[in-house]
Amino acid sequence: MERLYLMVRIAGELVAIDANDVGSVVEIDAVTPVPRVAPHIAGLFALRSRVLTVIDSRAALGLGRTKGPAMPEAVVILIDGHSYALLVEAVEDVASGDMLAPCVATLEPGWARVALGRLSTERGDVLLIDPALLIQGPEELAAA
Repeated sequence: MERLYLMVRIAGELVAIDANDVGSVVEIDAVTPVPRVAPHIAGLFALRSRVLTVIDSRAALGLGRTKGPAMPEAVVILIDGHSYALLVEAVEDVASGDMLAPCVATLEPGWARVALGRLSTERGDVLLIDPALLIQGPEELAAA
């Protein structure tokens, strides 16, 4: 059965997030830094009277902090009653897909940790990621 997936770019890669996990897509104008947080947490953002923890998706993969100005687009995810905004380079499309299969390619450790499998879409094969695992941060933090 086909499902809907949000197609986003993170660290230059096109990846998919299950649309059922997505609350909304927003533009972020300002992130308030928070001292002494994990390196993959960019700060806090107010959205419609809610405070969201902003996750630097690139840093969460262990690929270094996002360079340059803050990314303006974020995917809002609700996990265990907490709202998170995952910074992404671009929100590209919503696509249907099916035939979730294991990844046959060797992935870098950050990607391997968040990967659920390979998704076949009309845009070709795309890596399906688990946003909850991305929110946990790099492997060394997730293991702690």
